Amino acid sequence: MAKHWWKALAILLLLYVIIAGFTVEIPIIGTNGQSSRGLFFHVPMWICMYTMFTISIVYSLFFLSKYDLKKDVIAAAAAGVGSFFGVMGFATGSLWATYTWGGTLTDDPKQMCTALAILIYLAYLVLRLSIHDLDKRARISAVYNIFAYALLIPLTYIIPRMVDSLHPGSATTPGFASKDTSGSMKQVLYPAFIGWTLLSVWIFSLVVRYKKLQLKNIFK
Repeated sequence: MAKHWWKALAILLLLYVIIAGFTVEIPIIGTNGQSSRGLFFHVPMWICMYTMFTISIVYSLFFLSKYDLKKDVIAAAAAGVGSFFGVMGFATGSLWATYTWGGTLTDDPKQMCTALAILIYLAYLVLRLSIHDLDKRARISAVYNIFAYALLIPLTYIIPRMVDSLHPGSATTPGFASKDTSGSMKQVLYPAFIGWTLLSVWIFSLVVRYKKLQLKNIFK
């Protein structure tokens, strides 16, 4: 049981984040109002997404170095979990935009670039489904994954910070200052980063175990 301590920690942290996230006192600034509570859920989704996509690209590189199909399966599992959290991050961000920008889907560069990045990874998952030969699928998927990751950072971080955007942290819109993230918010936000990330790793480990059961001939 001792080796599962981190799962218990994930559950405790997420319970704390969910309860405190809706009850803690937060600063009311501009049009944000109570929607700032979305930070406790929206931003951690991106942390989870980046974590999973990084694991995915690492295992794709491992596969290309030794052509071990087990590494390809792990890379695919991480990409799938990362895509899930990417969609969740986009959904929570769109919900926030509904109440602060006046529209769920807008022409904001950050929102559009993020949507494109997620679609690229969803296309990776579709690509894998369309190729039935294991070796061919693994090789093509690994190469595609490298290009997908190479586009991820520019699309979701660099470009949005260089152009005009309604999103905090762009070229013309300041990021969250100290008054926006009060001490009470930080006491929830930081545990949220850890809790949600641990949950993503937990889900990832379950997906890998499921894949192992599917491909017993590979995982011997």
